[in-house]
Amino acid sequence: MRIIADTHCHTIASTHAYSTWMENIHAAKEAGLSYLAITDHGPTMPGSPGRWYFKNLKIIPRQVEGVFLLTGVECNVVDFDGTIDYVEDEHKNLDWVIASIHSSTLLTKEAPTVESCTNAWLQIAKDPRVCVIGHCGQPKFKFDYERVIPEFGRGGKLVEINNNSFHVRRDAVINCREIALLCKKHGVRVIVNTDSHFATQVGHAGLALKMLDEIGFPEELVVNSSVERFRQYLKERNIHLED
Repeated sequence: MRIIADTHCHTIASTHAYSTWMENIHAAKEAGLSYLAITDHGPTMPGSPGRWYFKNLKIIPRQVEGVFLLTGVECNVVDFDGTIDYVEDEHKNLDWVIASIHSSTLLTKEAPTVESCTNAWLQIAKDPRVCVIGHCGQPKFKFDYERVIPEFGRGGKLVEINNNSFHVRRDAVINCREIALLCKKHGVRVIVNTDSHFATQVGHAGLALKMLDEIGFPEELVVNSSVERFRQYLKERNIHLED
């Protein structure tokens, strides 16, 4: 299995990432990708882009160097009611919205529990703005996987298998495997992403793909494993790149 789209990538606009749009696009081309989404961080992340960065993404061409481009944002879950830092005025015209929990962007002093994290994800499962559930295997934010994973499927969300977790969140790997097994059990679609913060990572998701192969994960549930499957999801989301 391989990926034809990488839909979780950061640029220097997120100041803890180190490559430009063009560097990421060139890397995507070199990796044989057909699609690339740039998803810099939402406003509660320290060092995130200013409002005009997102408002002006309309100038980005739909295709560069043969790679189709999606504009996006990685929104931060800011509380356990499932609120995300989506800013209507800035983000409404973007193609791709990821929702992720980060310790540094929670605005509540409430300590995370399985119950509170479960509630947050159940609310996000119903949020029509969100496409992807980002790196949700973190032990600190563990939730009731058996209860929530089917709701992600019912809400049309893609559960991210995040290759970066196998490098920087290694304590999450066992949870990523459990989540993938439940997606397999319930027929919930996933997307394999790199969460790249440097161009050389774009399109290279070998560790995540290896794990999916080890558990016999059905390729037809991996939305970015073929151009046809990815186009179908874009159609579901009413995203038109190739018109």
